[in-house]
Amino acid sequence: MRTIKGIGVSPGRVLGPSLRMPPPVPEPDAGLKFGPRSSVDGEKARLKDAAENVREDLKRRSAAASGDAKAVLDATAMMATDPMLLKAAGKHINNGMAADRAIWEAGLEVASMLQSLGGYMAERTQDVLDVRARIVAELDGLPAPGIPASDVPFILTAEELAPADTATLDPALVIGLVTSGGGPQSHTAILARSLGLPAVVGAASADSIVDGAEIYLDGATGTVVVNPGVAEREAAQKYASRGSLPAFNGVGTTSDGHRVPLLANVGSGKDAVAAAAAGAEGVGLLRTEFCFLGRDTEPSIEEQVAAYGAVFEAFPGRKVVIRTLDAGADKPLPFLTDATEPNPALGVRGFRTDRSSPGVLTRQLEAIAAAAGSHESDVWVMAPMISTADEAADFAVMCGAAGLATPGVMIEVPAAAIMSRAVLSRVKFASLGTNDLTQYTMAADRQLGTLASLNDPWQPAVLQLIAATVAGGAAAGDVDGTVRSVGVCGEAAADPALAVVLTGLGVNTLSMTPRALSTVGAVLASVTLPQAQELAALALAAETAAEGRTQVRRKLPILEQLGL
Repeated sequence: MRTIKGIGVSPGRVLGPSLRMPPPVPEPDAGLKFGPRSSVDGEKARLKDAAENVREDLKRRSAAASGDAKAVLDATAMMATDPMLLKAAGKHINNGMAADRAIWEAGLEVASMLQSLGGYMAERTQDVLDVRARIVAELDGLPAPGIPASDVPFILTAEELAPADTATLDPALVIGLVTSGGGPQSHTAILARSLGLPAVVGAASADSIVDGAEIYLDGATGTVVVNPGVAEREAAQKYASRGSLPAFNGVGTTSDGHRVPLLANVGSGKDAVAAAAAGAEGVGLLRTEFCFLGRDTEPSIEEQVAAYGAVFEAFPGRKVVIRTLDAGADKPLPFLTDATEPNPALGVRGFRTDRSSPGVLTRQLEAIAAAAGSHESDVWVMAPMISTADEAADFAVMCGAAGLATPGVMIEVPAAAIMSRAVLSRVKFASLGTNDLTQYTMAADRQLGTLASLNDPWQPAVLQLIAATVAGGAAAGDVDGTVRSVGVCGEAAADPALAVVLTGLGVNTLSMTPRALSTVGAVLASVTLPQAQELAALALAAETAAEGRTQVRRKLPILEQLGL
């Protein structure tokens, strides 16, 4: 028996055979040239056709997906025909190199360039290499990279999963995920949570697990056991035979009746319908990127009205918080963002794009207002990447000009959390984006497995900033008598134990993947508000994330009962 420790990112206890991602597409011969029957133009045409085929395949898969999976596939599809990538390959073809070797070299060059930029652009490295492999496979008539085939359910092990693979794996066969790379907010982690798959990331020794080895995975504690013993078998059996949670009843509350509305994070009308069916009390985060990704031009106002209206229609009379376009960094758009920025994570992204490309945000607000006017939802609008009170005030003015009555901001920059009283005095609400707030607070790239322990929303420094934001909202309300709602829409809200802590810190609403509603609702209903406040104080006083998490979980026996 051998134990491997990683970062638990999606709870659950499962036992099964391991199966590793198949070998990558082989590297084409370094000396590969195109033959006398071909030509420069012929090879470029062959490359263009292959790239288009890969893009269309990914777009077809995107059409059947939704939410995070759809966004990932759209972004990867756009990368397949990225002009920078194809232009770099074209230069090699000009020198007589065959198309498959040319795209291989070009992919390496672009990936190296992105890696050197660091931050969010470094996160795109995996996307480039994934797309490169798919194009080479298309050119050479090889199977495209993908999840291994199996006749029995298995636990998938990998160094890290390509976004397109993670987005389309079959939960009926893949019962758990273990990766040696990645962090708590990587593509793998986010999509594992949305699929309800137990998952451990950042498990450095996972690469040594051989195919067919029986392994036990605990996605709550981050433990992987190779050749498990009796205790692990009993734990997996207990988890498998646990009673299913009752469906969320649509009322988030503590046991003593303190209301904490549980909302859903969605990315499309299809997502919204599913969230409503799951009992979500509204939408705490409507990601509008779904309307823009995978396009070379800005969508028309009419297209945007139809897209947003499909979400509003699913929640008549309910609150829908819509985030304006969060472009830039890991979501570059050819008509809006500059891919040559030296440090895009700290560059022109979110609300800041209105400085470099004025008009796009104004038209989006016009579309949101038009869609809201045709539906009965209570529409709130927030801007991402707000850093100062002046920016908050500017956004509020823009919303007012569009006829939108409830402007707000995302708190994901530490400066905005520290100055939350001033920021929130300019708007009517805030929503904490804990993914970026954690990354910026800890100066830790959220995709790096080596920094996974830093990139943890249980970090006391992050919790201190959340508490400061809540206090700032209360102080702003004391001045003018208007209550400022402070919610959480980051991945932290989907962690049942952390949801209790957030409630104890004074957060008003929690927004999450719909799959988490029942577990968060059940755990929240097991404590009183004073108990939640006591647990929040424990987490705030902890010196490390691990200490805070352990102390809080010990005082929530329901987690063990639910296998969480």
